[in-house]
Amino acid sequence: MRKFGVNLSGGEFKGLVDLFRRPTIKQLTTAGLVAGVYAAVTMLLAPLSYGPIQLRVSEATTLLPILFPEAVPGLFVGCVAANLISAYGIPDVIFGSLATLAAAAMTYRLRRNMWLAALPPVLVNALIVGWLIWWQAGEPFFMSALTVGGGEALSVYILGFALVAGLKKALPKKYL
Repeated sequence: MRKFGVNLSGGEFKGLVDLFRRPTIKQLTTAGLVAGVYAAVTMLLAPLSYGPIQLRVSEATTLLPILFPEAVPGLFVGCVAANLISAYGIPDVIFGSLATLAAAAMTYRLRRNMWLAALPPVLVNALIVGWLIWWQAGEPFFMSALTVGGGEALSVYILGFALVAGLKKALPKKYL
């Protein structure tokens, strides 16, 4: 199946396509755990997680698609839940969550190189959430994109790398 010039039936997105066709109980459970962790960490650290200057510690989980394709829908659902309490309202639920979904799918696609796989969450969120903050709060776009991207880079490149490395060590190979 080809859509938008991308072959979705095989190749790099095969794991994601298979996941959406007929998910297993293990895949649903993993997606649910990822969603719950993302939402809980975001909400527990709310003062850091929301606003024009933000450091979402939960964004470390955006590297989980490197290990598990089921993290992609899990991150989307977790972001929807977390953004329900955002001061930016429904636009944040819609655009912020779609940004996370797009970044997670790109991370999955680039999973063979962790440095490249970490770029989509940083760049997509800097642009989309930076735009959202400009639109909703009137903050300058460049500064919003810069502060969101900076916080995202810290979360992904430091905490996310540590999370992925720890899971690779801790989990048996059959689960990866």
